[in-house]
Amino acid sequence: MKKTLIFLFCAIISFACSVGSFSLGPATATPAPTSTSTYTPIPTATPVTPTLTFTSTPTLIGLKSPTPTLEITVTPFSSVTPLKLITPNTATATLQMEGFIAVRTSVSEFYKGRLCDPSAVKFSAQVLDQQKTAYVFLFVRFRSLNEGKTSEWTRIQMDTLGAGTFVHDLYSDEMKKDGFYTTAWIDYQFVANTSDFTEIGRSAIFKEKLKMIPCTATPTPTSGTITP
Repeated sequence: MKKTLIFLFCAIISFACSVGSFSLGPATATPAPTSTSTYTPIPTATPVTPTLTFTSTPTLIGLKSPTPTLEITVTPFSSVTPLKLITPNTATATLQMEGFIAVRTSVSEFYKGRLCDPSAVKFSAQVLDQQKTAYVFLFVRFRSLNEGKTSEWTRIQMDTLGAGTFVHDLYSDEMKKDGFYTTAWIDYQFVANTSDFTEIGRSAIFKEKLKMIPCTATPTPTSGTITP
């Protein structure tokens, strides 16, 4: 009996050794370590949608917006020159100015004789060709206001001021037939000549631009006519 127990004991030990381990309790399996990968999601852009805020503006019914008023400043003029109306497509008469740039008179009326002012009228003429022009002659004559009768022409040599400008102060007693006219128009014309008196310029005849009027002299009071 004893031999049998020893035999069984030895057989059990031998079986345990062949198996590799001997445990009295239930065997617990230890799981082998495995690699664990954690999924991390890729961040995505989230669009931000702005929130529109509407502010209601009250509309006033029956209220008009103020209309701006323009300020007009009126500048007074001492004298007003009326404008000449020009009719379209109407030919305008142009006076001939061949050989001259400009001609002028100082006044539109002057007195007969030399007692009343202005008793003379200054004529000025600017020629076109300064190099060739040696003389400028002023031609003047009387023309009656009503009948249109004219006197003969009087030729007067004008004085040079240089730069192609010629002038002359005209008195009524320089003109021919002065004794026959008291009130009259003065017709005038300009002629430019070279040094050998070759004509290189002639203006038109200016009519009803200059008037001669009578001079009524006021007697100077003397001591005998003064009443204290």
